[in-house]
Amino acid sequence: MAPRNLINLESVSHAYGTRQIFDNLSLGIGTGERIGVVGRNGGGKSTLLRLLAGSEQPDSGRVTHTGGLRIGTVGQRDELDPDATVRDCVVGGLDDHEWAGDARVREVLAHLLPEIALDARVGPLSGGERRRVALARTLITDADLLLLDEPTNHLDVEAIDWLTRHLASAGRALVLVTHDRWLLDSVCETTWEVVDTTVHAYDGGYSTYVLARAERARIAAADEARRQNLLRKELAWLRRGPPARTSKPKFRIDAANELIENEPPPRDPYELARMATTRLGKSVYDVENVSVRLGEKTLLDDVTWRLGPGDRVGVVGVNGSGKTSLLRLLDGSLMPSSGHVKVGKTVVAAHLSQEVSELDPQTRVLQAVEEVRKEVRLGAGGAATAGQMLERFGFASQRQWTPVGDLSGGERRRLQLLRLLMGEPNVLLLDEPTNDLDVETLNVLEDVLDSWPGTLVVVSHDRWFLERATDAIWALLGDGRLVHLPGGVDEYLERRRAADADVPAAAGAASSTGASAGTGTGEGTGAAPGAGAGLGRGETRREKRGDTRAARKELARVERDVEKLTQRAEKLHAELAEHATDHQKVAELDAKLRTVTAEREALEERWMELADEVG
Repeated sequence: MAPRNLINLESVSHAYGTRQIFDNLSLGIGTGERIGVVGRNGGGKSTLLRLLAGSEQPDSGRVTHTGGLRIGTVGQRDELDPDATVRDCVVGGLDDHEWAGDARVREVLAHLLPEIALDARVGPLSGGERRRVALARTLITDADLLLLDEPTNHLDVEAIDWLTRHLASAGRALVLVTHDRWLLDSVCETTWEVVDTTVHAYDGGYSTYVLARAERARIAAADEARRQNLLRKELAWLRRGPPARTSKPKFRIDAANELIENEPPPRDPYELARMATTRLGKSVYDVENVSVRLGEKTLLDDVTWRLGPGDRVGVVGVNGSGKTSLLRLLDGSLMPSSGHVKVGKTVVAAHLSQEVSELDPQTRVLQAVEEVRKEVRLGAGGAATAGQMLERFGFASQRQWTPVGDLSGGERRRLQLLRLLMGEPNVLLLDEPTNDLDVETLNVLEDVLDSWPGTLVVVSHDRWFLERATDAIWALLGDGRLVHLPGGVDEYLERRRAADADVPAAAGAASSTGASAGTGTGEGTGAAPGAGAGLGRGETRREKRGDTRAARKELARVERDVEKLTQRAEKLHAELAEHATDHQKVAELDAKLRTVTAEREALEERWMELADEVG
């Protein structure tokens, strides 16, 4: 069956005041199409969704919907009734037995609202909780087309992983505006780029879009080079007289994979580590046997963690596990309940929190940056002025004189982040830095961080950004431990799925035990044997807990030893690079490196054994 068009835009033009958003735009959406929308903040992505939904009318042109089309929307701002309950907003007036019998509804509620009571009023909920409620309400509908604007805001890594799989298998048409490139790449089959009052369409997800866009830019550059070459020849002919016969230049169009065949790595870790050591010294943060308790909850339990110069670390974990508290522990705004945090003498830290402080709305953008510093040093001895950095972060020359109060939320976030970098810190603590940033700004931020030689600690749910900008992933699993994950975010998700799978099994075992004990009591006989059996099981559980506790302690020790050996190996690599011309020194260092590598491999094997024991 051929796909039918659900929505058509014909010669649509739309403007806000004197600013043209779309000009003579025509496009369509067919059944089952999954489309990702990218573009700069303020470029018109949200406006495009409103035009598609019919909640905003174009200045000219026509938007047509197929008959009976059902549309589900999630905007950046919810329209939930603050006096209604979560149950009213999500399932409406359905009785519990009606919605509970629907597997799709149960799945959505389990993954998006696991800790939100259905009888809770919407008004007191946080912004993130309200967003989850709005998203759940939309996903359980029978809509033919979903229009989702930044649905991953306030979702953790696990929820985003579930949402990715849910959207990819839902079979419904989808238009998705998001900065989460992993979601775009995993779900979308077409990418729309909103730029220069129009929309460019690319087949494939985000990765294919990047390659296609790079190829288009290369062809445009080749065309411009050819035009300039022809102009120079024409000018030479006019000056010399009659033209000579010349052969036409030939331009070879490379395949997409050849575009990146000779592309160097985004950063040289050894060079950056050496520069970071020069600026930071040998010590950055030494977290020694630290515990952090908030009320009755233990966030960190006897954690030892060391960060060295040039380390680039991502932190993931379940909501409420203490990721933000960990950053506050490092910047000194949170004191540990026990243990201590040693901070290197040369550390100059900058902390980007989720609650971005407001700037004076009357201040101009350029002035706001120059208040911090007029020029910033970059890696490899480079430098850039405040205006040049603003250009890189998407503020064109005219936009730099815009009052801060006229900026969008994403532009303000960009400005705050740039002000942070202009302060030239040597340690960056970033808490959800990708919130409200568009894809192009994320690319710029990653490019800046590639040449930045300091220590980086990132808390983020953006899987793409974590894997692109950091070299190691650590996880807070909610049990007070901070665990290094050699397998990255994939390993974290596998651990969480395994933990979720163990919970129903444990509940089933407990229910079975309770049923047997109840039967014994009802019969009025065998009380003593029943008690004896329960004691035996309790002893087994205590023994198992003791074994697990010992394994966890050894696991933590092994992780620390592996980390030390990893740092030692990195230093040896740096020394090898420095003494490349001294063959005797190279041989000596190479022998040490082989020894360290062998020790680390043995410890990693032991780590795998202990990880299996702990489960």
